[in-house]
Parts: sequence; C-alpha cells; structure tokens
Amino acid sequence: MQTCESELSAWLAGAFAKAFPDAGIPAPRVLPATDAKFGDFQCNDAMGLAKILHKPPRTIAEAALAAAPLPEFVEKAEIAGPGFINISVSPAWTAERIEEMAASPSLGIPQSGEGKCVVMDYSSPNAAKQMHIGHIRSTVIGNAIDRLYRALGYRVVADNHLGDWGTQFGILIKGYRECLSPAERESAAVADLERAYVESSARAKTDEEWKNACRAELVKLQQGDPENLALWKRFIDVSIAEFTRIYDLLGVKFDMWRGESHYNDRLPGVIEELQKAGLAEESEGALIVRFEEEKLPVAIVRKSDGGYNYTTTDIACAEARTEEFAPDRIVYVTDDRQQLHFKQLFAICARLGMKTKLVHVPFGLMSFQGKAISTREGNLIKLDELLAEAERRALAVIRGENAQGEPSEAELRLARQIGFGAVKYTDLSHDPATAIDFDWDKALALEGNSGPYLQYAHARVCSLIDRYSAAEGADPRAAACGIPPAVSTPAEKALALKMLQFPAAVARAADICKPSVLADYLFGLSQLYSSFYQSSPVLKSEPAVRDARIALCAAFGKILAKGLELLGIEAPERI
Repeated sequence: MQTCESELSAWLAGAFAKAFPDAGIPAPRVLPATDAKFGDFQCNDAMGLAKILHKPPRTIAEAALAAAPLPEFVEKAEIAGPGFINISVSPAWTAERIEEMAASPSLGIPQSGEGKCVVMDYSSPNAAKQMHIGHIRSTVIGNAIDRLYRALGYRVVADNHLGDWGTQFGILIKGYRECLSPAERESAAVADLERAYVESSARAKTDEEWKNACRAELVKLQQGDPENLALWKRFIDVSIAEFTRIYDLLGVKFDMWRGESHYNDRLPGVIEELQKAGLAEESEGALIVRFEEEKLPVAIVRKSDGGYNYTTTDIACAEARTEEFAPDRIVYVTDDRQQLHFKQLFAICARLGMKTKLVHVPFGLMSFQGKAISTREGNLIKLDELLAEAERRALAVIRGENAQGEPSEAELRLARQIGFGAVKYTDLSHDPATAIDFDWDKALALEGNSGPYLQYAHARVCSLIDRYSAAEGADPRAAACGIPPAVSTPAEKALALKMLQFPAAVARAADICKPSVLADYLFGLSQLYSSFYQSSPVLKSEPAVRDARIALCAAFGKILAKGLELLGIEAPERI
C-alpha cells in the first residue's frame, strides 16, 4: 500500500518532469499541510527549484500544475504565496484509504525492508552486574527501533553484545572464592557476584598481593584453565538468566547473545589485517591507528602488554556480522559518551572496505529528580526496583485512595501495563540524544504527553466500540465489516488525514532511528481523536452517521494500538 504522500509525490513528479523535461530536477516531495487552511497536503519544492531553473518559484509551480491534469482524488491544487502548492483531496478518497489501511495486516506500513537485513546491537549490560536505571535507555530505545524495522519488513537480528570478558573477571574470580561464603557460592545470584566483585576490586586498590592474585586468575582464564573457565561460564549463565527475567518483564527479546568473548579468536586476524592495509603502526610498544583526515585522536588496537581493547573487538564483531548476515546496516544504541569510539570504529571499517552502513544511535544520560544517577549520589536504582515501583505507583492510581482488600489479578496486570508503559514512554517520547530527568508524576500522568494518556485513549475507544457492538451485534473492527468511515465534517477529515500519516511516521522513525517521531505522532493523533469525540456525537447520532463514525473510531483504535506496540507498550482495552 502506497502512502498518501508518496502517491501525491508521484503525481507531482510526473507534472514537474513534463513541464521541465530536460532539466533533470529531483523528484518533489509532498508533505501533510501544516494548517488546514492551506489544504490537506502541500509541496514547497518550487522554492528550491528557482535557482536550478532560473525562474520565479510561482512560475515553476504554475507550469507544473498546467502540465498534468489533477488525479481524480484531488479536489483542487492551488498556488499560494511565492510558489507553495496546496492540495486538497476528496473525502471519498480519504475514506477509501482509511478503509484500505484498517483492513491491511500492516496498517499500510510500507514493506520497504523486504529482502534486507538489519543487525541491532542494544542493551549490552556487563555480566555479573545487576541491571540498573542507566540500562533502561539502550534497552527501550533499541527495542523500539528493532520493532520499527521489523514492521517495515526487514529481517532483524537483535544481538545483546554482553560485556563478558576482560580484566574484571580476574577480580571477580578472586572475589568469588574469597569474599563469598560456601552457601553464597553454591547459590550465587547476580547480586552476590556483583558484591564479590566490588569487595575484591576495592581490596585490589590497596593490597598489591591481592591485585597480583587477581591478575594471575585472569591469566589462567585467558589461557583456558578448566576451573576458571568453568567459573566464568557459570557467571555468564547466571547473568543471562537474570537479564532474561527482566527482559521478559519488558517484552524485550533477542535473537543472539554474543558477548565480547565470542570474537576472541578473530582478534589476531584483525591486527594482521590492519597491518597489511597499512592502517596500524607501533607507538611506545602499542599498536595504534591514526585519524589525521578525520581529526580524531588515535585509537589503540593492541596494548603494549599485547592485550586487545574494545576497538579491536568491535572491528572483529562488525566483520563477523557482515560475513554472516550480509546486513544492509548495523545499528548500535549506546550512551553519547561513546561517540568518539564509534567515529573511530566506523572510520576504520570504511578504510578496510566494509560496505555495510554503520549507524550509531547515541542517547543522553538519565537523571533522577534533578540529580545524576550514580553510586556516589546513592540513587543508582536497580532496574528491578524501578519496575516494581512503577507497578506499585500505577496500582495506587488505578485503585484510588480508598481502595480496600487485596488487588485482583486484573488490577495487577493493568498496573504492570500502565507502570511499564509509563517508564518506556517517558524515554521514547524524547529525542534519543536528549538527556532525561525522570519524574514519577509526569510519567504516570493521565493528561498530557504520557504513556498512560495514550493507553487511556485506547481503552476509551475500545469501550465505545464494545457498547456499539453490544447494541448492534456487529464489530466495526472486523476486516469485512463493510462500514465506510466518516470524513465529511472538518473534525472527521482532520482525524482521518492524521491517521493516513501513520505509515509515513513509522518509516520516518525507523529511517532516522528516533522512536520519538512515532511517539509524537501518536500523541498528536490522540489529541485529534479527543477533539473529534468532543465535537461529534457517535452513539447518539442517527444510524448512518453513527455507523460511519464508529468505523472511523475503530480505525483510530487499530492505529493507536499498533503504534504503541511498535514502541513496546501494551494497549489495554480496559482502564
């Protein structure tokens, strides 16, 4: 199903090409009108073509409209100001497009990714450490982009690139043996492993003998000592089990869990490749890559002690992914403090001839009630605790101040849907690059741009449809209901035209890796639905109007539910 914007753009492209056949001008772009008084859609390309064609923009626009007849579905196309083309489409065509979209399994989302693959690298916690509030952004943003690509028809390979190798495991092995009791070692959970690491690390800073013992344990692990290797594998298994439990709560799934250790065998080959290509040189015993053209600091690819670092591992990882999956792109979702690392990584991969598009999605850090989240501040909230608090607060909102007795299973489920949705939407409604100050009151608000507001809008339209179905014995959400949606009044048409922007909003959000584009769209759509509902009686209207309006409401409900699903947020039918 072609988007409205692309269908109108194709018509105008033909008109411009016919008016200026030898100019080789780029295809024009049609966008939704910024104001209803300018029509339904608009094209501003004549302004930019003035320098190319050496003609006034208005003359260019006039020539284009004169060159090709209006399509049947276009009621009028007018030129405004210096050369803006304002387009109004017919209500009948709008209704047909809404009906077609609502009946489509994809809700009109273009399948532009068919035959293409995307590798998504996100979340990536460190093994043997508990996930905390700082992990929520990479997990939630990455999963939303993952879902957006899948909706566009891409084959997505979601890889949780765990921090599962390195110096910290020598410290952990020593701490596990010396800082935990036999019972704790027997039933070690991630919290126990983290405590053992913290205690061992602190002691290594003041006790040289302990520090050397930690290094010795690391060397034994790196050399394949059976006992240390078995411990390391146990640490990874315990960590993955704990992480999976939290991901299940959030509705996040990965196709692979390939940590840094997976690429160890490839690292010597990466160094050899860099040396053969003349990209790496020795400096003070280390091997480095310079970036004089990019004006970046040097990157160390092999340390003076012969060890490797993140850059080397990530080159190996990118090459392995390219060989195995032949992806169209690889997307990395990390905090913005790693921007230099990825600039260096992408530059090296390009010099090695890698054709896969590499994309870094940097996100700003999260603060809590105006304070940076850190151990020192004492507000490094564990992710488990954050989700439990979200559920508790949502349950209090649902039950009210005078609630008595134990909550029902339905109330607990709804509290989880709203609480988790609030946490996710607080993140996803912001541009990823924006830093976020998390605030419980804003996150759980039933008014304004919040997750609960959108969930409530969906529950409200479901309630309306259920009342209609109970009275009429027909479900307007059924694909074969045969009820054309209403688009006659200004409120109806405004809502319908906004609904037709859904496929383009999904495509745009995926293209620039910003779920906030979709979140903004859903909020604007829900506001228009609220305005329509307040000004346009539905169930109390005469039968023909009632049926047409309920069909419009049903289509709105489908789009809102699908949009929330793409953000990883559940859309409850009752609140």
